[in-house]
Amino acid sequence: MVPRLSDVIAVLDEQYPPSSAESWDAVGLVCGDPDADVHRVLFAVDPVAAVADEAIDWGADLLVTHHPLFLRPVHGVAATTPKGRLVHRLVTNGAALYTAHTNADSADPGVSDALADAIGLRDLRPLRPDTGEPQDKLIVFVPEPDTPQVLDALTTAGAGIIGNYERCAWMTSGTGTFRPGAGANPTIGAVGDVEEVAEHRLEMVLPRRIRASVIAALYEAHPYEEPAYDIYELADVPTSAGLGRVGVLDEPESLRSFTRRVADALPATVSGVRAAGDPEATVRTVAVCGGAGDSLLDVARRAGVDAYVTGDLRHHPASEALDGGGPALLDVAHWAGEWPWLGRAADRLLEGLAARGNTVETRISQIPTDPWTLHEPGRSAGTGRA
Repeated sequence: MVPRLSDVIAVLDEQYPPSSAESWDAVGLVCGDPDADVHRVLFAVDPVAAVADEAIDWGADLLVTHHPLFLRPVHGVAATTPKGRLVHRLVTNGAALYTAHTNADSADPGVSDALADAIGLRDLRPLRPDTGEPQDKLIVFVPEPDTPQVLDALTTAGAGIIGNYERCAWMTSGTGTFRPGAGANPTIGAVGDVEEVAEHRLEMVLPRRIRASVIAALYEAHPYEEPAYDIYELADVPTSAGLGRVGVLDEPESLRSFTRRVADALPATVSGVRAAGDPEATVRTVAVCGGAGDSLLDVARRAGVDAYVTGDLRHHPASEALDGGGPALLDVAHWAGEWPWLGRAADRLLEGLAARGNTVETRISQIPTDPWTLHEPGRSAGTGRA
């Protein structure tokens, strides 16, 4: 059955949740009618004019790219700018545009998994694990007859969500005791008298960012004028998602041989693969990060890997990382390091749609959108003029 665009987006969002994207990122549907039918989907790294032409010429109904078209807010998409013209061309020809960027970087599996697989790594784990959103646990004591209303109020405020389940709570019974003091207005008992009440101990988790609103809902729903409650900040627990991957080769090899392996595994680019380190050093444990990964240089050093494969490495951070005892560095073209993910993403889309009884035709763009088109090695060291 032919899916609608909304069906395709639902599968992509499930595989690469938009909520996991970095706060500065812009992911999801850029243009397109959610009710339109989708027969063909083209996958590419960059939303550039040549890729848009390929999508239109092939008759794609949807173009899925890794890199966003718009990272900064715009007030219009007039066809007087390159990006505006691209949007107009896609819309005019019935092609939607969808982006999965940092949400695909941190997914399990994601961009770095595809890069690691391409160069033959196994036993993968995140280089910088995602610990998920910080969580609290609320513990509150409620008279047993009033527990349902308090539980419902806390649920409405956003507490008690675990995975795909909501209104999750733990309740145990016990006896609460108190003596109202002067000026109190007790719901149960009288000023000066010791009171014992059958109560539930109610426990629920909640995202830390909504702590204030959950506490406000607690006070609103609880029958006591002074509810007894505790808030605990839960420890961060690493997940299988996160940026980058660490894995091992089946057999150790020299940095020289490993550099050749990486170059053979990725699409050819003008800049090829650059390596920094002793060419004869042994490489067995490797970290990778698709795209630009010099922000993880220190993380790779602490991971104790022999080599780190990523893109867009800059002179000073790379030099300082090597001097600081870091691993050998392999600098690949940004586009080339992310290109292997396209096939993975297409396969996951087809699997997700098949589970819903839908199918589409997919294609991986072969257009090299690496911006560099010419490379001249120059003179050997020591032969240039002073």
